[in-house]
This record gives sequence, structure tokens and C-alpha cells, in this order.
Amino acid sequence: MIIDDRHYDFIIVGTGAGGGTLARKLAEAGKQILILERGGAMALDEQNVASVDVFKRERYHAPEQWYDGDGEPFLPQTNYAVGGNTKIYGASLMRMRERDFTAVAHQEGMSPEWELQYADFEPYYTAAEQLYMVHGNADGDPTEPPHSEDYPYPGIEHADAVKPVVEAIAARGLHPRPIPLSLTRRDDDPTGDSEVFGIEPIRERENVTLLTSAKVTCLHTNASGREVKAVEAQVGKSSYLYTGDIVVLACGAINSAALLLKSANEKHPNGLANGSDLVGRNLMKHQMTSIVQLSTEANSGVFRRSVCMNDFYWGDSNFNYPLGHIQNTGGLLQDTIFAEAPPLLSVAAKLMPGFGLKQLAMRSIGWWVQTEVLPDPNNRVRWGDKGKLRIEFVPNNAEAHDRLVFRWIEVLQAIEKTVKGLKSAKVHPRAEAPIQVVAHQCGTCRFGSDPAHSVLDLDCRTHELDNLYVVDSSFFPSCSGVSPALTVIANALRVGEQLIARHG
Repeated sequence: MIIDDRHYDFIIVGTGAGGGTLARKLAEAGKQILILERGGAMALDEQNVASVDVFKRERYHAPEQWYDGDGEPFLPQTNYAVGGNTKIYGASLMRMRERDFTAVAHQEGMSPEWELQYADFEPYYTAAEQLYMVHGNADGDPTEPPHSEDYPYPGIEHADAVKPVVEAIAARGLHPRPIPLSLTRRDDDPTGDSEVFGIEPIRERENVTLLTSAKVTCLHTNASGREVKAVEAQVGKSSYLYTGDIVVLACGAINSAALLLKSANEKHPNGLANGSDLVGRNLMKHQMTSIVQLSTEANSGVFRRSVCMNDFYWGDSNFNYPLGHIQNTGGLLQDTIFAEAPPLLSVAAKLMPGFGLKQLAMRSIGWWVQTEVLPDPNNRVRWGDKGKLRIEFVPNNAEAHDRLVFRWIEVLQAIEKTVKGLKSAKVHPRAEAPIQVVAHQCGTCRFGSDPAHSVLDLDCRTHELDNLYVVDSSFFPSCSGVSPALTVIANALRVGEQLIARHG
């Protein structure tokens, strides 16, 4: 074991939406920071690859096995690199709806109220949108919460293949809107992510140390069990111990929970910060279904997602419970999640030569339909026999999701009669995202004021360890119907303020 002789103000584990954003906030305040990232830097030509490789080579899968509730192994679609999963995400940064922070009745139960409300997050949403150069326009969205400031940049133009589809949807009295996107305006690297907006601006600062290929394996506590005294990491073939005043986990909701559980000791026999038995429980990830419209006219297959719709977010004329969120996938050759559940393309990807697969993808328009799942303590992350990481997850709120899928298919069938180039189809290929798609994971270390019913306090500090925080999506009490990314970024800015004030 090698002991690093430096002592840091902060140690941050992970560089995704939470960790990368927090690192910049603390670095610009002059704090001495050690950032530990288990992956390396991704070359530009490896990021958001737009080719049949997305389908044929299981690109962007972690080189490790996890296990489902039945003990079956799978390769998770998660990214270990500087920037984390933001290096492969769609860059959609949408605010949770104001009502999402309240208790909401769903058909299968209640989505719990957050102890902090939309007004508490709104200033940080605005700061996050500015930091990540969000391009958007909320006009006409019936669910959009109030903004203290407009988006810093206007929404992007729709691709030629998408524009007439959007116009036809609007003609039916619905409210399609530009999806809020983080974009750099750089030709070489246009997608905004937490490396570009979090790590790059601080990488060369004297008060910042970034270690890559550094996998944190254990958090060691002091004799009382009330503080983390050292962070153990595997760097190459050697194990290192690092010390800091405050330790912040930002490994993603699954891996942060797994690390806390793995760090069990005499004072914390069930895992660190787990006196409530909630660490790893209440795992949520959206019910997601991909739907394909077939076209008689070719498109590039690599255009950006650009449109979303929330008309059915809170229900429909014949259903008084929330249904969810809809957005286009962008070109099918660059949608990494779609590649895991590609209706029609799933078999084709295995059997069809690359040229044929590309032609099929270029004559399709894809849609994502997603519905909130409810927290369930039986949906959890835990360590099984022989060090196997188990993801036990059964999606709920299924009828609401099915209703949204078929409601959207009704809309697609209606516009196919009027939009030139779209095939009129009675059946639309579709498939739900399988367990290996762990996008939008959240909820495994929920925050709250009561230690018996939460892992973190409202500043995202663990109730049981005074110097340990978690700033990824683990803290969510509910998942809403939109991507968690912007809320994670906003929360990192919020917690960053608290950490700066605490450290002095």
C-alpha cells in the first residue's frame, strides 16, 4: 500500500455530471482538490460514434459483468472516462417540472414529495444552463416551470427529415418544442459534457490534481466511524491511500451505492452510511421504449435529437395519472441507448452486413417514450456471492407507460397520412430498454432530514459520516419523467456552495 503524502481539501470520486461540475465549482474557489477517475480520457473519434459500430460492437459497455435479479450476467452500458456518462449521453438537459417536487399520485402509487422544492433549485437550474451552454426554447410547453432567466442560447433547427414531422404534430394541436441541449459551438467537439464544462477549464490549475485510471475500492473510516480518514484506490498495479478533509462520491447511483456497501467495517457492518438500510435501495431508471417510423426517403442517420413533447406528461383525456415524456432519438446511427433496444434493428444488427444496416437506419426516424418509475425498496443494488454486483430491478408503473406508447403510436399513425416520405404503418417496431441500459439511474442514497428514512441530509452529506457527501443522482427521492442530468448538475452547484461555506 502506498500512502500519498499530500493532504487535500476535497477528494472527488468520479467526473460525470455531478463530479465534474462540483470539481469546477470548488477549484474556482481555490480549494485543493484531488479528482479520482477510474477511466481515462476518451479520444474525440471515440465519443458519440455515428456508425453501425453502435449496434454491432457493443460500444460503450463497461468491461465488467454485473448480474440481474436472477443471477444472469450482463455488460452494463455505462462509461468509465473523464466526463463519465456525459461523454455518451444525448446532451438533453431539461428541468424537472415544478409539480415533480411534490407528492404525485400515479396509478401504481405515490411519487414522494421532495423536502426541497422547485423554487430551491431554480437559481441553480439557471446557473447550470448557463454553465453548460444550453440551447432551448420553452415556449408553448404546458408543463414548463417558471424560469428566472431565458435559456442562454436558442433551440437548434430541426433536421430536414424531422421538420415536417414536427409541423404535422403541432397541426394536431399538440405542443412539440425544441429539446434543451448542451452544445459547445465547437466544430471538433460539439456536444456539451462534464469534461468540457467541468474538468477542462480547471485541469491545469495548480490546486487541481486529476488522476485517471484510478479505481476507488474502499473508503476507510476513523476509529469512531464518524469520518472517512482515507480513500483507497487501485492505480495501475498498486494500491494507494489518499486523505482529504472532505470526500465526495460522484460515481453514479449504482456505483456510489456499491462502494458504500463494499466499504463495510466494524462500525458500519451493513455498509457506510447504511444505518437506515436504504443504501442501494429504491433504484430507479425510467421505463423507456424506442419506437421507429419508417421512411421512404433517406436521411443522414446522424442528425441531432431536437424535439420533445410533454402534452401527456400529467395524463390524457381518459387517464388522470401521469404518463411521461417523449423525444426524438436523433439519427439512429448515433443513439447509444437506442442501440441496446433497437426495434427491427436488433436482429438485423447481428445478421445484416454493415451497409444494409446503415441503409435501414437511414430510412428510419426514432422516438423515445419514457415514463417515471416509482421508488421501490426491492429495486436495489447489492453485493452477492463471490463479489458479484447484483442489480435487482423490476420496472413498475407499466400500464401508464404502455398507454403512453400506444397514445404516441396513434399520433404517429395520424401524421403518416399527411407527411410526405413517411410510410403509413399499422405496426411500429418498438422495444423496451433492457436492464443493461442503466441510463437515468437514480435514487440509491435518497436525501432527507430524517436519518431513519434517508441516507443523506438536505446538503447531500451522509447522516452517519460527517465528511462524506454524494452528488450524483443517488440523492433523488423520485425520478420524475425527464432526464436527471440537469438536476444533478444544478444540485452539484448547490452543494458546492455549501461545501465552500463549510470549508471556509
